[in-house]
Amino acid sequence: MADLDQNTVTDAVIAQMATTPDPRMREVMESLVRHLHGFAREVRLTPAEWLEAIAFLTKVGQACTPIRQEFILLSDTLGLSRLVNLMDDKANRVGDATETSLLGPFYREAAPHFGYGESIAVHAKGPEMMLFGRVVNEAGEGVPDAVVEIWSTDAEGAYDLQALDPQTMDMRGQFRTDAEGRYAIRTLIPLGYSIPMDGPVGAMVRAQKRHGFRPAHIHMLIGAEGYRELITALYLGDDPNIDSDTVFGVSESLVVQPRMGVEGSPDPSVPAIRYDFQIARRAAHDTTGRVGADPSKVAAE
Repeated sequence: MADLDQNTVTDAVIAQMATTPDPRMREVMESLVRHLHGFAREVRLTPAEWLEAIAFLTKVGQACTPIRQEFILLSDTLGLSRLVNLMDDKANRVGDATETSLLGPFYREAAPHFGYGESIAVHAKGPEMMLFGRVVNEAGEGVPDAVVEIWSTDAEGAYDLQALDPQTMDMRGQFRTDAEGRYAIRTLIPLGYSIPMDGPVGAMVRAQKRHGFRPAHIHMLIGAEGYRELITALYLGDDPNIDSDTVFGVSESLVVQPRMGVEGSPDPSVPAIRYDFQIARRAAHDTTGRVGADPSKVAAE
């Protein structure tokens, strides 16, 4: 038995895990231990501080419900979700394909189907807008029969899971592109909102003197046979928090603004956004780029 010190304990842990059969798990866990131990040494972590951290993580787990994922919120506010998203985008995005963004914690499968130009605002009320354009491939050709999913807050800054009975869906829907790849969606102009601040992650954000707000945005998930699934979002450029998104989701290419007089709008009487989404062919090695809600759990609600 060898006496361990603050440096040799790291190698002892890694040596004990060396029999892990899965090579990827072995690689990830070895790196995790090295960085975790290195972090503790760097900040000179005390027993009291570590117990406080354990209590915080325990509270994060206890705050999770089938419709609230506090650990995803923690990942988001630490920028880890965005980092994983950016690395996946760099590894898999092809050419000029539309940039990805965070799936977020409010995605739900089995959203209702709507026809071209119909409104997803079944219950919510507020100023309306049109979102329209095309889904195209790398050659700029329209992708027919692509599924375009959309979800966003209402004009008060609330998602359906927050504003309505969890069994009710609103401000979300599925559309299919036509033979030329065109889509058109009527919706409400969304409002930016604060992340949930009533839990342990909110307490952390307040302690850091951060505002906790996300700029107004519209989530999109687009898929078609033979193409890589696109998870993205469009952000409204006039939102006061566009440059300080508390979950770091904004990319310049995804910043838009509804306005009157947009050529080709299906309804010129309301402000509109025209945005063409480019999707890439699926490669054999592709894995999901979803960083956010667990759809298997949310869909069951």
